[in-house]
Order: sequence, then structure tokens, then C-alpha cells
Amino acid sequence: MILVAFGHLVGTAQEAYDLNVGNDVVLPMVPIPGGTYQLGDNDSDLADEKPEVAVTLDPFFMSSIEVTHDAFMVYRDPEIDLDGQGKPRTDGISRPSQPYEDPSHGMGKFGFPAVGMTQFGALQFCKWLSDKSGKFYRLPTEAEWEYACNANAETKYFFGKKKKKMKEYAWFARNSEESFHEVATLSPNAWGLYDMLGNVAEWTLDQYAEDYYSSLSANEANPWCEPSALHPRTVKGGSYQDDYDELRTTSRTESDLDWKKRDPQIPKSFWWNTDSPFVGFRIISPVEQPGADEQAEFWAQVLGG
Repeated sequence: MILVAFGHLVGTAQEAYDLNVGNDVVLPMVPIPGGTYQLGDNDSDLADEKPEVAVTLDPFFMSSIEVTHDAFMVYRDPEIDLDGQGKPRTDGISRPSQPYEDPSHGMGKFGFPAVGMTQFGALQFCKWLSDKSGKFYRLPTEAEWEYACNANAETKYFFGKKKKKMKEYAWFARNSEESFHEVATLSPNAWGLYDMLGNVAEWTLDQYAEDYYSSLSANEANPWCEPSALHPRTVKGGSYQDDYDELRTTSRTESDLDWKKRDPQIPKSFWWNTDSPFVGFRIISPVEQPGADEQAEFWAQVLGG
């Protein structure tokens, strides 16, 4: 398994920082302490959330907000992504093709989450950001995402047992008016993460497997369901379209080929889904950074290059 950049630094304290992705667009990065987490929910009615299993996660930084349209545009547009001499950075950079239609479906752009990209598109953003910044960034694993969302809570929602409090933390079916919203406009969880539930669902690094949790050993360190096929992949957090049950911390969603069913291209775009304005992503950076060879091996594995 090439889930690079962990060194069993459980509990290590770190400082938050602002990541300038370019053009003065900032992604705030907050520290997530390492620890042990009970993944899954034995009380769930859904088989794919069982059995509960304890896993151990090393510390990492996570963007406190979903990657915004502003940040993704710095990557998409070479006229915005400039080098130290003010010239477009082009060498060796894979940039998204033009989408067939507006990925946001007119719901909002600047200050709003970037949406509609495939997991491949989200991973390419991470690779571009890693190459540009000199620091390794990637998508969170399913276990990392759930652990960060839970933030040491002992209830199925990180804010407690009372569903009515959801409106303070998440844009979802009962308050979203059928649209995603500007990031970080509601309250964060205890670790300073906004919109972990609702607004837009978020790509993780994992292949989706219904029986994944049963394959894990007790206290397995930094588990990752490595990709073996293009679909399905695991998406977490629920979106503005979903109700309470889909916004539980443990809820799992598998990607669907129908998310690009209206794409007329042959073959269909590797970069964009025509029908998933409800999916975006956020990024992490492990405290223990990998070497150049490890990074190259990782990108070859997840991007197929």
C-alpha cells in the first residue's frame, strides 16, 4: 500500500496555516491530531457501515473549507497560474478540459465550492498543488475524513444527538433551498472544519467496497481501500440535496456512472461529471511528508501514470 507520508506521530500538535494557491486565493489549513477512532456504526441499518472497527490515524492538516471555485480556477486557467516572472506555468501540468456545461449549474462560483469534477480531476488538482507548493497534498482517505468530521464526538452527529441543531452546521435538504452555499457561512465542528456535513459531498481517496470495514484489522494504522477500478469510489458528508440520515458522520456514498450520463463525448470526460453539482472535495497534507520517490509512486498509482 502506498498511502505515503505517515510516520505514526500520534497526537503531535501543529500550527494552522494559510495556503495561498495563487492569485491571493487562500485555503486555510487546520491541524488534525492523530489518534484512534471507531470507524463505522454497528447500530446502522446499512450493511456497509458495519462492523465497527478501531483504526489509528496519524496527524495531518485539512483544509477547513471545501476547495473553492476560486482555488480550482487558479489551477484550471494558465493565465491565472503564473510563475515568479509573471508568466503562465505550463510545463508538465495537466489541466482540465473545458466542461460540457457549467459544472455549478448556476448555483454559485466565487466563494462557493468547486463542484462537478471527477475524482481524477480532484486528484490532479492535488498533484498540481503539490508540485507548485513543494508540499504534499492529496484527498483524505475515508477513515481520515470520518475521523476529522467526528472531531472526538461520541454521537452520530459531531454536534450532538439533537437533529434540529443540524441547521447551525450544514446546508441540507431542509434549509438549502435546493442549492449549495458559500463556504464557511455556518458553524464549524470542534476542530475548525466547515461544511463537513452538507453543502457538497466530498471525494475521498478510497475505492468503495460494501464490505470494506470487515476487511480491516483491529487498530489498523492509516487504512486505505486502494483503487482497483475507476468506479465506484467513496464520497462522504452528504450534500444540500440530502436529509438527516445521509448527513450522519458514518454515512457512505458510492460514486455512480450516472453522474456523467448526459456527457455526449466519446469517451466521456475524465475531468468532469455533467450531473454531480452536489460533489466537491477538500484536501489534506500529512504532518510526516513523503520523499520525492514516494510521491512519484503515489501519483502513478492513483492517476495511472
